[in-house]
Amino acid sequence: MKKIGILFGMEDTFPWAFIDRVNELGNGEIIAEPVSIDKLEQGADYGYAVIIDRISQDVPFYRAYLKNAAVNGTYVINNPFWWSADEKFFNNALMTKLGVPLPKTVLLPSYQRPENTQETSFRNMKFPLDWDYIFGYVGFPCYMKPHDGGGWRNVYRCENPQDLWDKLSETGELVMMVQEEIVFEDYYRVYCLGRKYVHIMPYEPRNPHHLRYATTHQTAGKAREKLLKQIEDLTLKMNEALGYDFNTVEFAVRDGIPYAIDFCNPAPDADRNSVGEENFAWIVEHSAKFAIEKAREYKPGKPNIPWGTFVRDSVK
Repeated sequence: MKKIGILFGMEDTFPWAFIDRVNELGNGEIIAEPVSIDKLEQGADYGYAVIIDRISQDVPFYRAYLKNAAVNGTYVINNPFWWSADEKFFNNALMTKLGVPLPKTVLLPSYQRPENTQETSFRNMKFPLDWDYIFGYVGFPCYMKPHDGGGWRNVYRCENPQDLWDKLSETGELVMMVQEEIVFEDYYRVYCLGRKYVHIMPYEPRNPHHLRYATTHQTAGKAREKLLKQIEDLTLKMNEALGYDFNTVEFAVRDGIPYAIDFCNPAPDADRNSVGEENFAWIVEHSAKFAIEKAREYKPGKPNIPWGTFVRDSVK
């Protein structure tokens, strides 16, 4: 018998549905359960073939637990080593090399100096920044968001330079990136599992959170078919490069072109109450199916850490 664990926090619909579905499909040979931790000894194997991680971004102890599990051969979804190293601005930089359409983006240093630094710590920075270039390149209105954040936290829409500077003054030590606003005629959020299962969902980010999936396609006919095929191909390409097995990608469609807006969501929303019954059923079914696939491949003690093509190609 092989065990699949799921590590989670406040969410209360997806984890239990996932556990139930794995136990239905596993036929007693593969079982799923919440991960239970009463100690963490260095190098100890706690017996999971697969663990799905839904919470370690908020709990550093869990991230350490998952790295220890990976050393013992557990297939962790998503790779905790890569997740620790990854951030949104790097993702954007990588996607420029893959030909993915992106909003114009610039990184800004933090408004406040990080703790334990002094003015001389920034001797390599040129002040003032080249604001004329930045504003001309990105344009207004624009969006400002943390370069490594998520969950729509600390996201600002800036109308003009003064508005941007005023909002930047509220960000403290956060490193922010500024992005061109894509005025879109259609918008999609896309689940990608195992870098092979893709589920494209119409999405309206301007709606209240619980109504963002309560929308439909704005593109019709052959144009929609072409658009959805392009979105699927881009989603697979991006996740193959990054190495994520459980991720969402968001696309804003302008003039028929899907611009990748957000694609670093390794613990994406999967709550029945927000994503809706159809999307919830898809993510439960396919996450259970994929986890069982990886559990069948599990061999105790054999390293089984998934890496994307960016890392794999870098070490050849």
